[in-house]
Amino acid sequence: MPRSIVRVGVVAVILAAGVITPNAAAAQCWLPPVNGIVVDPFRQPPCRWCPGNRGIEYRVGSGATVRAVAAGEVVYSGSVAGVGYVVVRHRDGRRATYGRLEERLVRRGDAVISRSVVGRAIGTFHFGLRDGDRYLDPAPFLGELVGLTRLVPVDRSSPRPAGKARVVCGSSQNPR
Repeated sequence: MPRSIVRVGVVAVILAAGVITPNAAAAQCWLPPVNGIVVDPFRQPPCRWCPGNRGIEYRVGSGATVRAVAAGEVVYSGSVAGVGYVVVRHRDGRRATYGRLEERLVRRGDAVISRSVVGRAIGTFHFGLRDGDRYLDPAPFLGELVGLTRLVPVDRSSPRPAGKARVVCGSSQNPR
């Protein structure tokens, strides 16, 4: 049996077993890199040089903390037209761009972990995501931290402990 047929059969079995899904990238769910208000969502430009918004723009306070959405390696930390930017390549090869930084706290080659501080924003903040040369809308990858809802006893007995908080994507409160 030719090797290519065997490979295709193995991949089909793995997909059928649910070990790897064709849309594995959509399963990622990150906390947003900043606490802020989305003022300009992603707009895919119709051509490489056409206008659009290749990320999400947030309104944040000057000096707002900017955190890495996922672990990776800093592949760029510098200025573009006098404005600070940090780019982190994640383990899956995608690159997250953290822009409009007044202070960059990481350098090229640094390893970052999820939620580590990479910089401080100017007052507006840009978050972008690329896969190769293709810009992706980061919004579907961003979620919110939620806890489990529980009732508090009215008879003054001890309440049960709250459940563990988790990140949930696709919430109605998630800016799109």
